[in-house]
Amino acid sequence: MNVLVTGGAGYVGSVVVEILLREQFNVVVVDSLVEGHRAAVPDSVPFIETDIGNHDVMKKAFAEHKIDAVIHMAGETLVSKSMTHPEDYFLNNVSKGIELLEAMRESGVKRIIFSSTAALFGNPEFIPITEEHPTNPINAYGRSKLMFEQMLEWYHKAHSLNYVCLRYFNAAGATAEHGEHHPVETHLIPIVLQTALGQRGHVDIFGTDYDTGDGTCIRDYIHVEDLAMAHVEALRRMDNIGPQKLNLGNGEGYSVKEVIEAAREITGQPIPAREVERRPGDPAVLVASSERTHALLGLKPMYPEIRQIVEAAWKWHSGNPEGYKD
Repeated sequence: MNVLVTGGAGYVGSVVVEILLREQFNVVVVDSLVEGHRAAVPDSVPFIETDIGNHDVMKKAFAEHKIDAVIHMAGETLVSKSMTHPEDYFLNNVSKGIELLEAMRESGVKRIIFSSTAALFGNPEFIPITEEHPTNPINAYGRSKLMFEQMLEWYHKAHSLNYVCLRYFNAAGATAEHGEHHPVETHLIPIVLQTALGQRGHVDIFGTDYDTGDGTCIRDYIHVEDLAMAHVEALRRMDNIGPQKLNLGNGEGYSVKEVIEAAREITGQPIPAREVERRPGDPAVLVASSERTHALLGLKPMYPEIRQIVEAAWKWHSGNPEGYKD
């Protein structure tokens, strides 16, 4: 199968490409490199540096490489930025997403795996969060992802587009080849590990007055390789199971303080932490029910424990303290 991966030079995208290649898929990567890294994509993989909103370039790529399916991971992802610059999220995640879908429709590409998010659930009404949980995003990031999911529903009804939406909880960890390196880091585990390496003075804990055991936010962390394998299995099975919306998490939640403490034990470093005000748009608890995902994709996590996830990330960060060398 010939697969085009948008955002394939990013953190999750590069690992998805790594696993697709290992599983003998033919892969083409499209990435604007605004956030991604060219060094994260093997030289053997056809690479197109463009924006997904570039209609003609996308149509040309679909035709030249005889694309059978798209894994769509490009877009804006920062919750905090979405609260102050929502226009970027509706432009890049929604408007340009329409351009991608139109290029697919005009090219006869009928399959898409979409990187969605648990942020579209908003403040949870119950835990763990099932796929049937009401969607009520409290930030523009989650809203933009929900809007794209809704567009997929209509493209399925009107144009027979088959889709699987994979709703990420918190991707974390690393493989031997690929890890997390953002121009501006906002994710907890890499920030904690950068602090362990002496690249930061401390970790900010955003809010200690949540209604949780230790007052800090609780999140469900899934190893990025488990996440990537879910994309591969969804691709293999989508003709039989699609359309679908599936949660990608471990079903286990860890607080900010628990993650920091695990990192202290693994790295042997003190990792100073500073308690600051809450960030706008952060729910107190996000933990997935992954029963449907396990049943439909035949997968269970290879790395279910937070220590395994932090250890994998630490190996990559300590071996690549400056990240990718683009």
